[in-house]
Amino acid sequence: MRKLVRDRMPEIIRAKGETPIVYRAEPDEYRSRLRDKLVEEVDEFLGEDDRDAALVELADVLEVVRALAVDLGSTAEEIERIRSEKAAERGAFAERIIWSDR
Repeated sequence: MRKLVRDRMPEIIRAKGETPIVYRAEPDEYRSRLRDKLVEEVDEFLGEDDRDAALVELADVLEVVRALAVDLGSTAEEIERIRSEKAAERGAFAERIIWSDR
């Protein structure tokens, strides 16, 4: 199994007296692994019923989104600006409006 892990994981594994088997991904693989990680973290979030655990998973989703923004040559701040502009133009999801064809 190969999957993207957080930067400090090799250090954490070494601190436990184990030897991590890792390598640094090339840009194309990194981009692909980031997308896989986003799906993984979203699935983990969706599987949580406990509020605090769900917030931890949501924070993980945000960390991956930030990394994806950087990979695209952007920043979390630019993503937030785009989100804010779109919310001002089209609204957010605060009013819980559901589209229905009936």
